[in-house]
Parts: sequence; structure tokens; C-alpha cells
Amino acid sequence: MLQVGHRTDVVTVVRDVQVGQVLTENDLGRASVALDPAVKAVRADQLTSVVGKRAAVELKPGSMLAPSQVTKDNLVQAGEQLVPIGLEPKQIPATALVPGQRVELVHVPAQGATDTDTGKTSDAVPQTIDGRVVKASSAAPGTGIVVVDIATSAADGPTAAAWEAAGTLRLVLAAADGS
Repeated sequence: MLQVGHRTDVVTVVRDVQVGQVLTENDLGRASVALDPAVKAVRADQLTSVVGKRAAVELKPGSMLAPSQVTKDNLVQAGEQLVPIGLEPKQIPATALVPGQRVELVHVPAQGATDTDTGKTSDAVPQTIDGRVVKASSAAPGTGIVVVDIATSAADGPTAAAWEAAGTLRLVLAAADGS
């Protein structure tokens, strides 16, 4: 049981910080709270250890900072490219898309498309590209379109962008590791 009056100084977020943005001291504050030991929070004496790291998720003012919300890594690694994917409401999974989540970009040829070599309708297994969510926007007013930034290998980035431009790309959630 938590004792009344026992308070812990923690790091708080004092202004909006976007995914991937480098944290500065101006983004962070301190608060004294009664903290359950099960709650993971960055302690105030560790504030300087998070300055210079990147936000792994979008941070909102008034919230406590958790260690899992920051990363020392760039969200797009060397050898990767960032591909923006626009998804209509019917293409968005009911499960919220979060940074770091593994996805597959699937090439779905247009209905009735034919193989240019054989002239026959293709029934081959769809091509896929592995990706990782970097950020997902809120649904755009009116259209409901969500833009999802996906990190792919640099070799696959142009292909994914071409599928997106042609309207033949779909996003599929990948199974969690170990599933």
C-alpha cells in the first residue's frame, strides 16, 4: 500500500513533442507525485539523461515521462527510407498504429489487372515489403484519411512509393515477434 505523503520527484512533459523529435530541457519539467512502485516514470534526478534523446511516441503536456517513451535511436535507421502511406478509413486497422509496430506493405494489383507477359489475370502470391511504423497521423477531417510514415529498407522504399502512387498498396499488421 502506498503511504500518503510519500512523494517522488518525476520528469513531466510541458509542451507537445512529436515522434522522433529530440527532447530539450524546455520540453520537460518536474513534479512531485505520490507514485505507485508499479508505475514506471523517469525520476527528476534523471532529467539530464533524457535530454538529447528522441521521443519514441507523441508526448503531451501534463503527462509524466516514462522510460519507454524515449529512445536514443533515430526512428529511421541507416539504410532505411521513410515512405508516407495514405490510408482511407476502410484500410485502417481497428488496432491503433503505434511507433515501432511491424507491418507488411502488400502490393494488391487493380481488379482485373493482367500479367503483361502472359495476358492472363495474375493469381500469384502478392508481393510484400516489411516495414515499421514511425508515426501515424490523426484522421483528416472530412476524408478520414490517415497518413502513416513507414520505415522500409532503402532498396524497397521506391517500390513502396510506386505502389502507393498507383493505389495498389495495402498495409497489414505483422505478427509480434515470437507469435
